[in-house]
Amino acid sequence: MIKFITADDVLPIRNEVLREGKLTLDECRFENDDAESSFHLGYYKDGELACIASFHPKSYTGFEGKAYQLRGMATLQKYRGKGYGNMLVNFAITYLRGQKVNYLWCNARKKAAAFYLGVGFEIISPEFEVPGIGPHYVMYVKIK
Repeated sequence: MIKFITADDVLPIRNEVLREGKLTLDECRFENDDAESSFHLGYYKDGELACIASFHPKSYTGFEGKAYQLRGMATLQKYRGKGYGNMLVNFAITYLRGQKVNYLWCNARKKAAAFYLGVGFEIISPEFEVPGIGPHYVMYVKIK
């Protein structure tokens, strides 16, 4: 089941999956987590939060129209490969289409690029390094 959740709800999974449990929960916050137009989604399996993603209004240089950035997408290890992330992203795209958003983009870890390609994103940048995290690509999907 997919639900709109709070910024505080996503922090434990962000820390565990994206930061290998090395940070405090407050260090896992993003600048726009609590902005009025930001939102967070969670996929629940048997009452447990299994997969998360956060969405912030932000355009990407050189692209026109209303845009959102996908950040902090993560799935707990025991739930990976079951399609929950795919369902979460597709739900978000449908929701954003209803909000008249033109495109969604993200800085995708290189190891997650195949996942994003599978849900309709395309790579729009050369590979780049995020210090302390690893290689990434900018990826984009047109919504309307």
